[in-house]
Amino acid sequence: MKIRIITPTFNEKENILIIYESIKKVMANLNIEYDHVVIDNNSHDGTYEILKNIASIDKSFKVIINQKNFGHAKSPYYALLLDSKADATIMLMADLQDPIEKIPELIKHYEYGNQIVLLQRNKSSNNFITRKLKEIYYFLINKFSEDKPKKNIIGSGLYSKDVLDILRKIYDPNPYLRGQIFELGFKIKTISFDQQKRVHGHSKNNLYTLIDFALIGMVKHTKLFRILTFFGLIFSTFSMLIALTFFILKIIFWNYFSLGIAPIVIGLFFLSSIQIFFLGILGEYLGLVLEYNKKLPLVIEKERINF
Repeated sequence: MKIRIITPTFNEKENILIIYESIKKVMANLNIEYDHVVIDNNSHDGTYEILKNIASIDKSFKVIINQKNFGHAKSPYYALLLDSKADATIMLMADLQDPIEKIPELIKHYEYGNQIVLLQRNKSSNNFITRKLKEIYYFLINKFSEDKPKKNIIGSGLYSKDVLDILRKIYDPNPYLRGQIFELGFKIKTISFDQQKRVHGHSKNNLYTLIDFALIGMVKHTKLFRILTFFGLIFSTFSMLIALTFFILKIIFWNYFSLGIAPIVIGLFFLSSIQIFFLGILGEYLGLVLEYNKKLPLVIEKERINF
């Protein structure tokens, strides 16, 4: 059996040597043939020099340097789909928050016949507000999705060759791996772990990237248009009832009931905000269609080492 391990990086100079040595130690104990591929999103903190030094010593350590930063979704997905003779591929993030010590367990469950084995956080190091927002997001996406993506899964884990062969046939310019794998219908085994705080460096995610990723997931893996139609019907009915109520009250109490400008202003801004929200969602769908039509590559490589 041969295993490939994928690690995406961007400005991870404090972590990359630790990751390399930790993976090498774990795999040596397993006595399994493997190679370790790092795909770097054009780091500018010295990560490249460290990667190059490691690759000059260890020929099983392979490096891809991207032409630019292609984002935290496209780059690891591209590396995952690289041609390989490996029976299975394991993806672990470079922040050391994915437990490297779980590699033997991932391989064990693969040997038991599971084609996808994913790491699932049961405790996160995120702050209270971020955790609650993520809980709401997972509730919504599971409520309105037929595929029911599992909570607290980011895509780290093991994928068999059969699964990757299918993913290679799917053209997706804006991949959402944690949702896509649940569309395929494979049985998915999860391994729970408590996510530790990042020790070195800082997270490359911010509020914008999290919202962007959440919107991609909602647009691609829920029937959002049906939801919007449903809510649009509710809001329009509610607005018509309010308007009819004011009309009847004015007719009955013509001399005593002052219509005023407040309900008109409130109704106008309420309906306008709903329309703007709906137009924004429509724009997300059109943006995805445009990306598919462009047919741009996921990643453009600048350099390969040890391939």
